[in-house]
Amino acid sequence: MKIRPLQNTGEMEALRQVIRATEMFTEEEEKVALELMDIFLTQPDQRDYIVEVLDEEDGALAGYVCYGPTPMTEGTYDLYWIAVHPRTQRRGYGRALLERVESLVAQRHGRLVLIETSSQEKYLPTRQFYLRAGYQEQARIPDFYRPGDDRIIYCRYLQCK
Repeated sequence: MKIRPLQNTGEMEALRQVIRATEMFTEEEEKVALELMDIFLTQPDQRDYIVEVLDEEDGALAGYVCYGPTPMTEGTYDLYWIAVHPRTQRRGYGRALLERVESLVAQRHGRLVLIETSSQEKYLPTRQFYLRAGYQEQARIPDFYRPGDDRIIYCRYLQCK
């Protein structure tokens, strides 16, 4: 396994397949996720979005994470997307991607990582993953995404390296 920055637009199709295979992203979310990848690749001077990918030993892309500094804050970062192909889940890849983000954020003197997710039942494993990784639920906004679908915000404070 190797984690590295997204390198070219040709890799985006493989990541689209990862996104679709998870069955967690709506069409609109998929579109936004791909737009952020495109911004990362085509606007090298931008600093809002950072995309890292996880390669398996055979070179296949198994997952990715997109994160970036939260505007108008000091040391706060948002984790926007994290996805691992279902055929490679339960191998520690999601945890490795999350730890990579935390390490890179700490190297940049970041102090806080925020993650938002949905309260829908299908996201229960995702929420449990964040809790196991040391994140704490800090806020819940009822009916945020749609009636009956709350926005849940998790956070974790980091020690800067």
